[in-house]
Amino acid sequence: MVAAYLDHLMVERGTAANTLDSYARDLRRYTAHLQGAWVGDFTAIGPEHITAFGVALREGDAEHRPLASSSAARALVAVRGLHRFAHADGITENDPAREVRPPAPARRLPKALPVQDVLRLLDMPAADGVRPLRDRALLELLYSTGARISEAVGLDLDDIGNTERTVLLDGKGGRQRLVPIGRPALDAVHAYLVRARPDLAARGRGTPAVFLNVRGGRLSRQSAWQVLKDTAERAGLTASVSPHTLRHSFATHLIEGGADVRVVQELLGHASVTTTQVYTLITMHTLREMYATAHPRAVG
Repeated sequence: MVAAYLDHLMVERGTAANTLDSYARDLRRYTAHLQGAWVGDFTAIGPEHITAFGVALREGDAEHRPLASSSAARALVAVRGLHRFAHADGITENDPAREVRPPAPARRLPKALPVQDVLRLLDMPAADGVRPLRDRALLELLYSTGARISEAVGLDLDDIGNTERTVLLDGKGGRQRLVPIGRPALDAVHAYLVRARPDLAARGRGTPAVFLNVRGGRLSRQSAWQVLKDTAERAGLTASVSPHTLRHSFATHLIEGGADVRVVQELLGHASVTTTQVYTLITMHTLREMYATAHPRAVG
């Protein structure tokens, strides 16, 4: 049955070779589990056997280590596909895996830099030169406003209010939000606009974009990410950075400083507060670590 299913995936579905290898490995483990449970007939498999297999994936057994939730979920997807295929082909009257759900993937906490690392990053670009001035302004703005990189490179000159110290960001779904910007970031942006942007703009065709590339066009999201990555390497940061690193750091540091989660939700432009609440998990994780190391009766 497993061989027929894998052939179906390869020939009729055109499944990639790597995926086929993973499914074959998962299904070998499944058949071994069934044999260990004295299930010798494919039509005798019930939901309880598949559920028990899911438990064995997460807890491990004598021959296998426990799998991460993502790997366990993939294995159960393979099992569900096998039984769906058998039922569609008339091999079994019912699909015993229909109601068995893969485990929910673990909620990944966004990676945030410690405050001192952010300060090292922001102080890294040189003060002089066209590109260093632009890069400093970009990084300062990202951390000061919590903007997505796509929102930062999408800024036009009219979106920055110098007197109000605000930035108008175009978020997902066409939603706009007005976000405060700190004085250091505003100063860095002003220095770039006065001393560097005119030189860059002279090479282009008059785009209203705030951040320009060396040809005078709007800076791309990929180039902005490269600015962040290169600066982090020069600053000697060992943690990996991503396009969202400064955004995550912005939110985490606000929560740690006592900001209300609803306020952070508005600043980040999240449609639901549930999305923002992940940052409260980060701070709770930090509190648990501090408690475990500092409290005399934390262990036990």
